[in-house]
Amino acid sequence: MLDETTKKGSESVPRKVVFRASKATIKGSVFYGAYFALSQYMAPIFVLVPSFQQMLEAFVITYVVLLVAGELIRGTVYQHFLNMAKALFVVGYLMFSMGSGVINLSMGSVNIAVDLRLILTFAVLLSLLGVAKAVIEAVNYMSEKAEPPAL
Repeated sequence: MLDETTKKGSESVPRKVVFRASKATIKGSVFYGAYFALSQYMAPIFVLVPSFQQMLEAFVITYVVLLVAGELIRGTVYQHFLNMAKALFVVGYLMFSMGSGVINLSMGSVNIAVDLRLILTFAVLLSLLGVAKAVIEAVNYMSEKAEPPAL
């Protein structure tokens, strides 16, 4: 026979999974919805730079997948690894998409060069702070698990 605590504990696991899945779905939907709403206002940029929309769409989809996966495994050490992967993805994507940080646009006979190296540097440094935060959170999580409970 199962006692009440065993039944209650086994029933709470599916509820936790459903709650996490619902929360992850809501967060992913809100994030993608915000992107979709903002993309309507960025339509003139998409006309000038046709590949920008594809790059932004790939970034948002990958980020939402990492966000949803992180929400599903919340409360485990893997959550912190996924947060680190998310921050490293942002760093890598910024470096890949921006290249040297100088963007050259040609519109007819006019060439425009925009130097974004300073902005790129700040964005990469902020993302590296996210990596450091994830590492510190993982160490904190593991140290809390290793310590015996106080009496």
